[in-house]
Amino acid sequence: MKVKWMKFKWLFFLVSAVVILPGVYSLIRWRLKPSIDFIGGTLLEIRADKLNKNLIERTTQEMEMELKSQQTSGKSTYLLRFSQFKEGDKNRLVAKLEEKVGEITVTRWETLGPALGKELLGKTLVAIILATSAILLYVNSQFKDKSFGVCAILAMFHDSLVLIGSYSLLGHFFGAEADALFVTAVLTILSFSVHDTVVVYDRIRELRRTNPKLELKEAANLAISQTLARSINNSLTIIFMLLALVWLGGVTTRWFATALLIGTVSGTYSSTFTAIPLLVIWKEIFKKNK
Repeated sequence: MKVKWMKFKWLFFLVSAVVILPGVYSLIRWRLKPSIDFIGGTLLEIRADKLNKNLIERTTQEMEMELKSQQTSGKSTYLLRFSQFKEGDKNRLVAKLEEKVGEITVTRWETLGPALGKELLGKTLVAIILATSAILLYVNSQFKDKSFGVCAILAMFHDSLVLIGSYSLLGHFFGAEADALFVTAVLTILSFSVHDTVVVYDRIRELRRTNPKLELKEAANLAISQTLARSINNSLTIIFMLLALVWLGGVTTRWFATALLIGTVSGTYSSTFTAIPLLVIWKEIFKKNK
């Protein structure tokens, strides 16, 4: 049975718009919630059986300490973030909490200055630009047609908008912070998205090579039908693993796994239902102008 996938290309774009627009709104209004990796600050992870969020918040307020956020990992581990926090402040806070709940174990203590945060942000932007340029050049060289490269990059930016917008919403409503692991997730998803797109593009090229009279739209329909099951099965193996990490992973990796999960689902969708329709529309517009 031949499915005319390109008949529904505008529906595919509508689905993308419904997913992307709330994230864009969130980015404009609330932006991303940066971690200490980018703005500087201190991270303190403590563990004790009788601790709770309300007790920690009350204690830091009593001691006039600026607690930016706190997250839990299980029932007894708490990850606290401060904007300005010295080792003496840490010792005083731990001592004060021990007076109320007994012995406390400090499992993590990290401090990063604002200058290092700005340097990391600059390197992140450079890494994204270099990765995007390298992918564009590679796809162009493989397919000898700039339309393939440009449409692959557009699909890649689709996934970036979905991921960054979703993370902005998660940051506003659930406290997810954009850190170095988030940057790693973004770069990973960019490569994953292009990988799946290239597979479908290569199938279109092979179909038209063996049958030169085959229209691009028909080749696209056939390519999607022949590669869709493979793409879904491949992605599901990753999704199952990421769901396990989100559900069972610690507080330091949970949001990283969540970002990868969002990107994997978006990349699987865009490689078929965004990149291919974009290519077909590009060729149709070029043909009309010619």
